[in-house]
Amino acid sequence: MSFSWTPHRFAGGALALDVANSVVLRHDAARRIDRFASQEQMQSFPRAAAQFCAERALFGEIAPVAVGDEADFIALREAIDRYFRKRILDGGDDQLLAALLAALAKTLREARPGNVAAATAHSVLRLIAMPDPERMKICGNCGWLFIDRSKNRSRAWCDMAVCGNRAKANRHYRRKKEEAP
Repeated sequence: MSFSWTPHRFAGGALALDVANSVVLRHDAARRIDRFASQEQMQSFPRAAAQFCAERALFGEIAPVAVGDEADFIALREAIDRYFRKRILDGGDDQLLAALLAALAKTLREARPGNVAAATAHSVLRLIAMPDPERMKICGNCGWLFIDRSKNRSRAWCDMAVCGNRAKANRHYRRKKEEAP
């Protein structure tokens, strides 16, 4: 299956969320796809992030994860997802925050400055200190994490062009099916 990093893959609004969202359909074990399972995709992610990520102006060009550090980067990704998903759903969890902070500390101690792991760690720190944490949401279609920057805070999908259209098309299909005799 062919894959390329597109603007939709960076719909999270922050590098840390885009990293967490590198697992497609995380909530569906049968269809789950880990975009970082391929070394090639993991190595090409920073170039795409420098082009498409909402925080690209903060970090500019970033280097890939160093060879041998991939497992630590994946551990950071999973800690990000667990903590922020729980925080969105019911206000957070001190144990998950502690695990995330431990992963951040390890990353900041060991990652080379300017690589994607260090940039992701800094992005996480900005998210933790975010003044409006209620703006962080979970997409109603794909389950990705995203920041709702809409004026009235009513965004329900990570990307209207993809998830929003799919949800609206499904709703239209169900409505038409129910109307049929």
